[in-house]
Amino acid sequence: MTDQNTTELLTRIADALDRLAPPPAPVTPIDAADAFVWYAEGARLVPIPKVNRVDIALLKGISSQQDQLIDNTRRFADGYPANNALLWGARGTGKSSLVKAVHARINEDNPGILALIEIHREDIPSLPVLLTRLKGEQRQCLIFCDDLSFDGQDEAYKSLKAVLDGGVEGRPDNVLFYATSNRRHLMPRDMIENERSSAINPSEATEEKVSLSDRFGLWLGFHNVDQNTYFDIIDGYCKHYGLEAPDIDIRAEALEWSVTRGARSGRVAWQFIQDLAGKLNKPLN
Repeated sequence: MTDQNTTELLTRIADALDRLAPPPAPVTPIDAADAFVWYAEGARLVPIPKVNRVDIALLKGISSQQDQLIDNTRRFADGYPANNALLWGARGTGKSSLVKAVHARINEDNPGILALIEIHREDIPSLPVLLTRLKGEQRQCLIFCDDLSFDGQDEAYKSLKAVLDGGVEGRPDNVLFYATSNRRHLMPRDMIENERSSAINPSEATEEKVSLSDRFGLWLGFHNVDQNTYFDIIDGYCKHYGLEAPDIDIRAEALEWSVTRGARSGRVAWQFIQDLAGKLNKPLN
């Protein structure tokens, strides 16, 4: 075999090995954006140039929750002690919208001070890897998991408990964890009752799983809004987006819309606004 043939063969082998085991992706600097999504596969932080969020002024009926979350987040952003937060309650009531809006408000007051990192529910077991990645960074980092819950024999909650407790090493000072859930204890009520009814010691049967929510120092409850608050949300959206229709009784149609959906909430109000804007041929920019 000639030297040229040997070189070509070695080149093909090297190319094949590169395809099987590609070099690690370059590490995204934490100051590359104000928001990121964490992907466990490849341990990647992907910058999000434009976050899908609602202006905080448009969130109605949750002023108490808003004030508490802003205060807690601002203390953390300024480098002072703050609590992990669990936002729980009825679906569509503004839990995730509030987290993203509060992040925007904090960065408006002090640009770039706080990074928001979203982690998907299925990637919770990779939290220790993410914390190792963030440890030592100069920037304050808020990890956010939307619609967090655990079912059946799901063991991922143990990874989260270790993170919230800090373990032996302790949670990095520059990291805080916020989660939203429809469940106050992050597990179905029927699952709790089943384990209690079949256990020798009911009080201990579910303690390990139920106690997960106790690791959150700040609990914020969200509930379906009353009719007046629902109308306030509709009016706020109409004013913000310039939706005017003299020949349409917007409140009457908004009420009918909520009745057909079986609930009054911020999400239902937003869905009505999208329908109204479509009818009026107006963009929601």
